[in-house]
Amino acid sequence: MRKALQIFLAFFGAVAIVIASIHIAFGPAAIPGSVPVNATLDSEDRFYATLFAAYGVALLWCVKDVESKSGFVYFLLGTFFVAGLARVVSIVAVGLPDPFFVAMLVLELLVPIVVAVVQRRVAKRKRGRIASIG
Repeated sequence: MRKALQIFLAFFGAVAIVIASIHIAFGPAAIPGSVPVNATLDSEDRFYATLFAAYGVALLWCVKDVESKSGFVYFLLGTFFVAGLARVVSIVAVGLPDPFFVAMLVLELLVPIVVAVVQRRVAKRKRGRIASIG
């Protein structure tokens, strides 16, 4: 289970960095269903893309010692979940986005919960091994 969690976090981190890089390079044109935007929205998209890249780097940083970095993993998963909730606020405020983002919303709300359960089992297993050694 540990190895699967590490692979998932590494994959998720790399995907976040790639998505962020595409947004930095191409701006809002990289967004499915987008329309031309003004310079302010372009600037915001590229700015937030750098934060998503940092998020990806943080996920990669957690991979090596995933058991002892549980607090960081939970924080990153919680951040992703809250971002999904922000998408819900957008839906309530202005309506449904492109279907791609509706699908992403499902992932943004479910993936953090599932991965948090796996993280808890992995961290608990390590604590159990340490207790049996001591």
